[in-house]
Amino acid sequence: MIRKEVDSGGIMNRVQARECWLPPRRGKLAKGRLMSELTWLRVGGPAEWLFHPADEKDLSEFLSGLDQEIPVFVVGAGTNLIVRDGGIAGVVVRLGKSFDKIEFDGCRVAVGAAARGARVAVEAAKKGLDLTFLRTIPGTVGGAVRMNAGCYGTYLADVFEDATIVTRSGDIVRMEKGDAGFAYRSSSIPDGSVVVRAVLKCPRGRCDELSRKMSEQVEKRNATQPTKAGTAGSTFRNPSGFSSTGSPGETHDMKAWKLIDDGGFRGAKVGRAQVSSLHPNFFLNLGGATATDFEALGEKIREKVLAERGISLEWEIVRVGKHCS
Repeated sequence: MIRKEVDSGGIMNRVQARECWLPPRRGKLAKGRLMSELTWLRVGGPAEWLFHPADEKDLSEFLSGLDQEIPVFVVGAGTNLIVRDGGIAGVVVRLGKSFDKIEFDGCRVAVGAAARGARVAVEAAKKGLDLTFLRTIPGTVGGAVRMNAGCYGTYLADVFEDATIVTRSGDIVRMEKGDAGFAYRSSSIPDGSVVVRAVLKCPRGRCDELSRKMSEQVEKRNATQPTKAGTAGSTFRNPSGFSSTGSPGETHDMKAWKLIDDGGFRGAKVGRAQVSSLHPNFFLNLGGATATDFEALGEKIREKVLAERGISLEWEIVRVGKHCS
């Protein structure tokens, strides 16, 4: 808990108070870890505290003992994330190896939240279970649940059965599909809570066919996306529900990359941040880019698309933290 009384020198410095009164834990706790070391875009200031819990019980006890005024943010693989240059206040939770187990039971698979989606897809295919849509999604299963990640027309919600979550207050709860509030690239999982495990119910398929399907997906991705560069995945969500002819009920899915391309932004730069020439909905760090560069580039695109097309592009990349003063 944070002490709130006044000492002889005035109100106790908040940072010192947090350091003195962080709850006991068995996991690792680091002060001031640069988030640029943990995100694929390689940008971001320091986390006030970075916590690697030893296990579910350790995480639960730590959060239950942590002053509720201290914010908590959860980081997975850092693939869909821009951390601002001023860093993140409070505690950043990052799950480690004790949260990446994969267990099969018939057509169901229980997956630790730290397991990478690509690994889960490959292991499932060996069992004749179809989670192939996860093969080209680089993030963790925990992130996939929170963001309802999807590819090739299939979303996490399509295979989700339930998840175990540690709430911000430290309670361990089971969340079923009806409680998750899945929507396009989103869920209703509360901020500050941590997905620690998910159970997925998988369609069956032939091992060789699933393996071939994934190989084709990887080949297609490598040909159309800048996979050899550190990116954060799709920058903006695809708008949908816009009429293509003006006729009532006639809609089509607009692609964010096409709107960016039509606006003349393929290859555009702000500072050391660049729009990919291969796929305009991907941003690249040319080396030394800042989070401010990326946000400025994104907002420049949003402003022009809104002015010329009347469409407000929504960020798909999660942006967190403080701007540098």
